[in-house]
Amino acid sequence: MMLARKSLLNFGMRCFASNLKIKLHDCDAYKLDKSILPKTSEATKEECLQYYRDMNLVRRVEIACDNCYKNKEMRGFCHLYDGQEAVCVGIEAAITRNDHIITAYRCHGQQICRGDTPERILAEMMGKVDGCSKGKGGSMHITLAKNKFYGGNGIVGGQTPLGTGIAFGIKYENKKEVSVTMYGDGAANQGQLYEAANMAKLWSLPVIYVCENNLYAMGTANARATANTNYHTKLDLIPGIKGDGQNIFAVKEIMKFARKWCLDGKGTICIEYLTYRYHGHSMSDPGLSYRSREEVADVRKNRDPIDIMKKILMENNICKENELKEIEQATKKQVDDAVEIARASKFPVPDDLYRDVVTGPYTIRGVSLEKQYVQN
Repeated sequence: MMLARKSLLNFGMRCFASNLKIKLHDCDAYKLDKSILPKTSEATKEECLQYYRDMNLVRRVEIACDNCYKNKEMRGFCHLYDGQEAVCVGIEAAITRNDHIITAYRCHGQQICRGDTPERILAEMMGKVDGCSKGKGGSMHITLAKNKFYGGNGIVGGQTPLGTGIAFGIKYENKKEVSVTMYGDGAANQGQLYEAANMAKLWSLPVIYVCENNLYAMGTANARATANTNYHTKLDLIPGIKGDGQNIFAVKEIMKFARKWCLDGKGTICIEYLTYRYHGHSMSDPGLSYRSREEVADVRKNRDPIDIMKKILMENNICKENELKEIEQATKKQVDDAVEIARASKFPVPDDLYRDVVTGPYTIRGVSLEKQYVQN
């Protein structure tokens, strides 16, 4: 009888769980009671597998962009997101499609998480008509307004007043929504952020300011550019939280807390997610003049967000290694196929330059553009 019970116990330990519940590391808090912050995270197996798919999809799209850009199939600016996948996927896991998101460049991950396809994103990067901005926006200006994602903005910090304005509209119309307004550690030195945050605090707007602190701005370590590198504390009277941006479950729970904070009428809140970008600032930046190869390799080995999630799922018996391997292989094929579809798409014709810019007839201060071109 004892042997049978021991055998059943061992079998039970080998079974794979249907739900995940893990303990989270403590967060830093500013003007906020630390004891009320989330301590655990829960998810079903199906949710975990979807998070893993999404993170791998973002990573694969960025790898494809990297290769195609170096192949001269993509032009213009290109800012890659790999290394930061837990942030965009974790945020999306905590909010709804009724909520709004706006960010700067390095925005491919958010576009995917809002529901766009690799085919449309890659086509946009190649300047093709089937791209999500019809081939006219490129890497910095992708958007999915129907799903309340507003880009993709090229001006450093310029999206923060826009996100604050979205929150003003939410409050004005008395809706139960939030505006997730994202920016980087470099943009945290821009004046428009503080002007917008002042109004957000004054009017108690439902905006969640999210600083993705990947440690480096445009070729500069953040400690060389700002006197205060605790970005969650920089918005004066607005409370802040600093959490692990490499752990998707930490990202998700902090965002859930912040969303509830706003919806409960407590006003504006700021989150700093500590993360890391593997590439340089853009494709023209090798990313190694201000940091070492050893540093990048160490983060890849010990703080990679996909590896961290994989380890959590395996250690908690949520799924088998072969299930995750199948996801990785399927995602690679999906993106490889998407690259070929994007390559087959056509370039815009010259007349497309007029479309979606101004409404016809095409005039500026009463002068017809067509007549002007004919005269010249």
